[in-house]
Amino acid sequence: MVQVLSANAITLRDLIDKFHLRYVEDASFFPEWQTDLPEISPEEQKILDKVKSAYLNLVTDPPVLEKPIQLVMVSPLLLLADFYLSPYQVKTEKVIEVIEENEGVVVTGALDILVLKEKLWLLVIESKRAALSIESGLAQLLSYLLGRPDSDRPGYSLVTNGENFLFIKFMSQDFPVYATSRYFAVRNPGNDLYEVLRILKKIRDC
Repeated sequence: MVQVLSANAITLRDLIDKFHLRYVEDASFFPEWQTDLPEISPEEQKILDKVKSAYLNLVTDPPVLEKPIQLVMVSPLLLLADFYLSPYQVKTEKVIEVIEENEGVVVTGALDILVLKEKLWLLVIESKRAALSIESGLAQLLSYLLGRPDSDRPGYSLVTNGENFLFIKFMSQDFPVYATSRYFAVRNPGNDLYEVLRILKKIRDC
């Protein structure tokens, strides 16, 4: 009998047990978030300072839901990283289905934002409401990456609740593996959005 799981209810344990997902701690697996990052301009920094201020203003009046987070936090980052320009395409609420024939498992769900370059899933973004932790979206994002059509290439994703950002690198080898960046937080001193934009630009050019 086929077991159908909803992506927004799936857990890391489900992915480990049913899809043999493994976490990679070796830093050399995911250097893209740490090395040779492009610089950003003073003008881009000024925009990101406004984005940070907008977020801090947004959270003074909870609850903060996913759509405002996408508008205030995610959309400006995609714009500055040129993901709205050719040859990239941005899709929202794309329905995916992951099938594991040996285990009789089907995972279904709709990801928030998908950035495409031709047929390559360049970046998958999951935004959660501010009251939720990043961990609540991690398994959901990984389940979407399992369903990529271009599984022979690395997949990248970003999960955010507006306050925190976490990048993920995913690859399908003998079994699916992933690694994560450190957390980037809006409330850290300075502006961590600078680094988030630099990493987005690096992933864009991978």
